Amino acid sequence: KSGAETALDGANFQRYGRYAALLDGLDARRVVDAYVHLYPLFQGAYRELGYPKAYFNDRLILAIDNLLATPEVQGPLLLTQPAVFYQYADPQLEALSAGQKLLLRMGPDNAAVVKKKLTELRRELMR
Repeated sequence: KSGAETALDGANFQRYGRYAALLDGLDARRVVDAYVHLYPLFQGAYRELGYPKAYFNDRLILAIDNLLATPEVQGPLLLTQPAVFYQYADPQLEALSAGQKLLLRMGPDNAAVVKKKLTELRRELMR
């Protein structure tokens, strides 16, 4: 808190650094090769969840695209606390998907690493 404003503390971003570094170290081609090998299991589970005519891979691409569309916010991320949990003060940020809000919470540097790897994975998935 700074006066009447509450903002996401930049020190919070550090806790995501290890995860971003781990993701950054993965070989996108090998990850996709493993995914392709296991795809029948993913597809079977997706059907069991109630999507008998849909393809899991299509949903995966949509999820990646959603995360890649996360806006890059300049300046502090202001928060409100209407109840127990904090929310983004900006209604446009609060309306983002859960994954997009998580990328914002990671901080710009970690989010850039994640987006870079997602771009590589998407490219490999489309080959």
